[in-house]
Amino acid sequence: MATEETESLHVVLFPFLARGHIPAFLRLAALLHELRPGITVTLVSTPRLLASLTLPATTPPIRLHALPFAPADHGLPPGAESLADLHVHQFIAFFQASESLRPAFEAFVSDLRSPVCIIADAFFAWRADVARARGAFHAVFLPGGAFGNAVFFSVWEHLPHTLPAAADEFPLPDFPAVVLHRTQIPRYMLAATGADPWTAFFRRVISSCRKTDAVLVNTVQELESSGLDMLKRSFGVQPWPIGPILALPTSSDSQDDASIIRWLDACPPRSVLYISFGSQNSINAGQMTQLALGLEASGRPFLWVLRPPVGLDATDGFKPEWLPAGFEERTAKANRGLLVRGWAPQVRILAHPSTGAFLSHCGWNSILESLCHGVPLIGWPLGAEQFFNAMLVAEWGVCVEVARGNLESSAVASGAVAETVGTVMGETAKGDRVRRNAAAIARALAAAWEGPRGSSAASLEGFLRCVEMS
Repeated sequence: MATEETESLHVVLFPFLARGHIPAFLRLAALLHELRPGITVTLVSTPRLLASLTLPATTPPIRLHALPFAPADHGLPPGAESLADLHVHQFIAFFQASESLRPAFEAFVSDLRSPVCIIADAFFAWRADVARARGAFHAVFLPGGAFGNAVFFSVWEHLPHTLPAAADEFPLPDFPAVVLHRTQIPRYMLAATGADPWTAFFRRVISSCRKTDAVLVNTVQELESSGLDMLKRSFGVQPWPIGPILALPTSSDSQDDASIIRWLDACPPRSVLYISFGSQNSINAGQMTQLALGLEASGRPFLWVLRPPVGLDATDGFKPEWLPAGFEERTAKANRGLLVRGWAPQVRILAHPSTGAFLSHCGWNSILESLCHGVPLIGWPLGAEQFFNAMLVAEWGVCVEVARGNLESSAVASGAVAETVGTVMGETAKGDRVRRNAAAIARALAAAWEGPRGSSAASLEGFLRCVEMS
């Protein structure tokens, strides 16, 4: 799309309807404004999600465009405009329902003046065709990492665990050096047959990614050169590593946040284990009991963000019977643990000098937030590409995996929790290595956006020039 110099580029950002995907798109909007002052950026989503956003201050301001969405028409609860509003078994219906946004999106972009660049989440499998029809440049933005996404899409494309010769461990057909274990396959992948709705949806996503002009990835070249090569081989297009792209910091005057920080202030440096499984994940009741007993046995201070066990409604609140009898009282009396119900200021916690490790589900946002502050990880992946993210950070030497999954068959022993916590946080040779490696990763992540010569800053600039020359 050749353009005159007087024409200003209009970038349309279209994140998937998931709270973990939107912050990276907002941060990307701010970075686009920094590199191209005066650029027009419009964020497209559903009315309820747009109303919940806190926008970064940019000049000109980020525009918002709401697309009508009626989840109840697709058998979903009214008002369910995000994955956070649903249980896992409802996700596939939500993915399918999101395809109903296409006509309104087509109408919106058809009215825009050229030149237009559409940057959309991979989960909108139809957006590349809309861009082609409009004559717009199109890019996929992956808020996750390169390796995790490459493996995730490879498993959906080939379903290697369903092949007749597949044992408990099996290689990926397109990346034979990557060997997975059956326990690293999420439950909905394990149930896939190739003729099911999940597989059909993700194979449409993969096909669409092969039609795009470019792929933006929330990672750093120096850390994920191999994963970026895998994505290039999978999709046949240039991947542009532009990470770390994280949510803009927010200030909070809440009394709950202040009490959390005061509690951390009273703890010694690097002494506290932070535990959170993200905004959409949880472990089962049996695992919760074993985790609590393991934390108690470790003897180390901890800050645990609690959600109800998997399968239960998070809006119903957390019930004391989901923890061992007397656990909360004992930890409070000893001032050894802080239990937080609902939400906690994760970035502020990870940035606090008292935080020494993060027991995480290994979602990519959490990994980046932890490693940007040099905090090592204890991995407990639960779903999606988290298992493959855990593989990567273990290879980097910044994570020790303690458990996998939240199925009833996914057992974890309190002794294993206590031992792993001691290994990562104690004065052990492995603990020292993990901490040194996390500090080195933090430096690499910071360097990627240090001035225009940082690798990610240069990559986003290169992407924009590619768009402008198209």
